[in-house]
Amino acid sequence: MQTSTAYFASGCFWGTEYHFMKHAGVLSTAVGFMGGHKEFPTYPEVKTGTTGHLETVEVVYDPQVTSYEELVKLFFETHDFTQLDGQGPDIGSQYLSAIFYLSPQQQEVAKKYVDILTEKGYEVATSLRPAERFWMAEDYHQQYYEHKGTTPYCHIYRKIF
Repeated sequence: MQTSTAYFASGCFWGTEYHFMKHAGVLSTAVGFMGGHKEFPTYPEVKTGTTGHLETVEVVYDPQVTSYEELVKLFFETHDFTQLDGQGPDIGSQYLSAIFYLSPQQQEVAKKYVDILTEKGYEVATSLRPAERFWMAEDYHQQYYEHKGTTPYCHIYRKIF
């Protein structure tokens, strides 16, 4: 089976991962860090906001079942992409909204949706950045809400598109 990968940062990675895990066609998810300057960052280091990393979710999906475009729409529909300083009560550079694209095609799709949202009157704070190395977070962060049996407090689905 041919798979594709996407990377999204939308605040606390637990909530971001929660919604992607449940999307049809998503084969696996992992939480970690991307975009910073420190190699092998740990959660305690990243949460200080000094490493430059964003809490990021890696999404591996079956492009025969879902598309990158559908994932981008889900990304925007599950967090406040207008918030400049974090996500909900989680404030800091590690919680910023970003799409890390792996190809010019992914960048084009992401930009298309930023433009659509801008045309709808939203001030989009999401940055579009080339993907860098993805650093996996500690095991206890993986599929957090699945193991805890609860739902996210910062990420609530709301239909936009």
